Amino acid sequence: MNDTTLLSGTNLVKTFRTSQRSSAAQVLTALDRVSIQVTVGETVGIAGESGCGKSTLAKVMCGLMEPDSGEVSYRGGNLKQLSREEHTIFRRSTQMIFQDPFSSLNPRLRIGDSIAEPLQIADIPPDGQRAEVARLMNIVGLNREASNRFPDEFSGGQRQRIGIARALAARPEILIADEPVSSLDISIQAQIINLLLQMKSDLNLSMMIISHNLLVLHHICDRIMVMYLGAIVESAPAASLFRRCRHPYTEALIAAIPGLATPAGATTERLSDDIPSALAIPSGCRFHPRCRHAEDICHHTPPPLVEYAPNHTSACHFSTQLYG
Repeated sequence: MNDTTLLSGTNLVKTFRTSQRSSAAQVLTALDRVSIQVTVGETVGIAGESGCGKSTLAKVMCGLMEPDSGEVSYRGGNLKQLSREEHTIFRRSTQMIFQDPFSSLNPRLRIGDSIAEPLQIADIPPDGQRAEVARLMNIVGLNREASNRFPDEFSGGQRQRIGIARALAARPEILIADEPVSSLDISIQAQIINLLLQMKSDLNLSMMIISHNLLVLHHICDRIMVMYLGAIVESAPAASLFRRCRHPYTEALIAAIPGLATPAGATTERLSDDIPSALAIPSGCRFHPRCRHAEDICHHTPPPLVEYAPNHTSACHFSTQLYG
């Protein structure tokens, strides 16, 4: 960990039992020894198909879930060892933007009141709250007169802007966004992406963006980590990942993007089968049942996460042979 690291997770493991009452209960592995760092001013993307553990990682990193093992640290301090005052600072400094903005807003509260809730908790006087709500609504591109309306009077894109304004009210250092544009149509997605980029520039925010859409992450992020069945299989600067990925899963995700030129040495082959269940993660390389390059070693030996280029790691036995 370096001096600019704001939030980090080390060897995070998170499992869930399918039933607490049944003797035949199974264990679902959502996170399997995941490590991640978010530094000052950096935007880190977490990519992968549904069921890869991305949302669980987001919730663990912002303190909404506790890992079974491993450590989450804020500014070098283990969350479990923070004082009450330090934990309050962490909760204020690390804010979550949820995939469904409507479910995260109280339908009985006018949106101005929803945005103002963090300000009330911080004991900001009413006049100051009104001024700050107006400022935040301006930042996210909403008319201040709309503060008296209720959530069901807004479109999906507008609700997402409201959720972002509410997160910003706490004056956070880190925003964790879970699929912030997946439920929006293409034109609205572009607006929210541009808004996130503008906030990153103007407010020097650090962000962790969760998405199944690699192209969205390519536009927003400095660095992208690719997850598969609870583990990181590749991590690289965004430009490097698209220029020369080093894992067959990443290659397939990029190849699936319509109209995008494939990386050097890649093919246009798509993923054929559904992702295996996290209740029964394959032995060896967890990707081998879907990998056209798999050989015997892949069936029984897990590949280590190896750095093949500066800040570019991959967990594939044949990364060098396949990608140089």
